[in-house]
Amino acid sequence: MNRKKIVKSGVNTVMGVNEATRDTTIRPNLANPQWDKSATLAYVGATIAQVAAMTGLLWAMDFALGRFDTAALPQGVVTAIACAFFAFVTLRSRLFSLLDNTRNSGRYKSLQRPGWAPPPLAFPIVWMSIAVLRVVSAYLVWSAMGQTFLSWPLILYVAHLSLGDTWNTIFTVEGRLGAAVPMVMVGPLLSVVVVTVGYFRVVPLAGWVILPSLVWLAIATALCISLWRLNGQEPLYPVVSA
Repeated sequence: MNRKKIVKSGVNTVMGVNEATRDTTIRPNLANPQWDKSATLAYVGATIAQVAAMTGLLWAMDFALGRFDTAALPQGVVTAIACAFFAFVTLRSRLFSLLDNTRNSGRYKSLQRPGWAPPPLAFPIVWMSIAVLRVVSAYLVWSAMGQTFLSWPLILYVAHLSLGDTWNTIFTVEGRLGAAVPMVMVGPLLSVVVVTVGYFRVVPLAGWVILPSLVWLAIATALCISLWRLNGQEPLYPVVSA
């Protein structure tokens, strides 16, 4: 196995990226496009449920640590627990989604892409770097909020992750390029702006650390729009399958 394959395998393993094992594409009836209301309700409901579940997890962490005398623990143990928790939440947030959130590069590879589009391998590498920054910034906020998990900045953070997972279902799993455009704008992009501002208000360093995530999602939004324009420009809402 050459070096490129080793890097690709390692990055994909960490980020949970798998090659597509089945075709999950939704093929819309573009001759007579009709709004897929059931799909829309599923997206909204699953996102709300995921935010609720992950918020409950934040509460559970506070409850669990509150049952122990953390002051009696060896120095650094609580910090390690917090960092491990934020790493798990950041890398595996999709485990709390009711939607199919398979990560794979097949969708991106199959599309006509603009000349400036990054190669497929760039995405898991960038996202892995962003994940590290997310964990660090979340830890800084947790520490600044008195080592409290259930706090408004971290609730905003898990909401941001949940919106990103829903977008992944729409774009990567189902291939709804039209619906993915407004979703990436009002979902991952808008929510990361809110999270970044919130972090700046709590501890400026955390805001600076997570800022590259905002920059990357702005680029990803522009790419999402370009992919939609180059690949048929289907309606900007979920369309009933043909």
